Amino acid sequence: MTAFASLPTPAILIDRGKLEANIGAMQEVCTAHGVELRPHIKTHKLVEVARRQLAAGAAGLTCAKLGEAEAMLPSGVRSLFVAHSLVDPAQAPRLAALAEQIPDLRVAVTSELHAAALEKVAAAAGLKLAVMLAVDTGLGREGVRDLATAQRVAARLARSAHLELRGFYTHEGHFYGIPREQQVPMARALIDRICALRDVIDPALPVWPGCSVSARLIAEQSAGRVQAVRPGAYMFGDLYLTEVTGVMRPEDVAVQVLATVVDKPESGLALIDAGSKTFASDRTADNIHARAADGRDLAVVRVNEEHGYVRGSAADSLQLGERVAFIPAHICPVINLTDEVTVSNGDRIIATWRVVARGKTR
Repeated sequence: MTAFASLPTPAILIDRGKLEANIGAMQEVCTAHGVELRPHIKTHKLVEVARRQLAAGAAGLTCAKLGEAEAMLPSGVRSLFVAHSLVDPAQAPRLAALAEQIPDLRVAVTSELHAAALEKVAAAAGLKLAVMLAVDTGLGREGVRDLATAQRVAARLARSAHLELRGFYTHEGHFYGIPREQQVPMARALIDRICALRDVIDPALPVWPGCSVSARLIAEQSAGRVQAVRPGAYMFGDLYLTEVTGVMRPEDVAVQVLATVVDKPESGLALIDAGSKTFASDRTADNIHARAADGRDLAVVRVNEEHGYVRGSAADSLQLGERVAFIPAHICPVINLTDEVTVSNGDRIIATWRVVARGKTR
């Protein structure tokens, strides 16, 4: 920790070597199975990471909001999917501006009702938008729930002057609660479901699932039926990907939260200067917000805005002023809560990257 002794805390640390290894490993799996990688940038929100994903072979990027898409333009991306329900015609000028700069721009259609709203947005933008139809495969969020509804939406799109169906997507976020031994049969079932729906409507259209838990499995099980995957957190990692789902090794996690011990009010408890404004409120099923990265029995078990409550068998050995690096439960909100990240190469600090898409929720 010597290289980081002078850093103000809390600080978000990225190990460049692990980051690049994780990017390369996912790309290698996808390439080996003939599946495109179209990472979701909602996790990292960093142009520098997007550039590395594209340089490694990613076919394009996925964003949640127009603001994220706009922030990623300096990465050089040429193919981009905005995977969210756009309904406000006031967004039309921004959408048109993006279309001028992105040769392959796609947006989401998430329901019959949404298709009607998106038609108005596209008309206001003066565009014929390429759209991906959302299919619910178990999360219970956006997406058509059955074949009949999918067929009605597809028929509407076929009649539209401003929308063109170009594929199908799903976000299988419910995989985050699935034990490792159940993930392979569930991945196969997911592929069967969304491809069966696609094959009835148009077997030539691509299918793009998206989740860091299932991305490797779906690529490996695709057998030519899936054309792309859209994971978000795979290049960073967190407790959900290591402890909860087991799809990543703890030693491969590329991001840590560096915090300082600021008090020890009672035996078995230490307070750190990183709370919900650093870790957010996400936690694992056993109520852990973060765990010490060095293997000591130290866990953040509660958070206030500016304090983290650390318990565990090693809590009493902590000293005031001591720096401790933690792996958070869920990395996505952690990145969105910071202005910048500190990048290291081994024990040497080499760069500071600004989180350019932080707070881009519009």
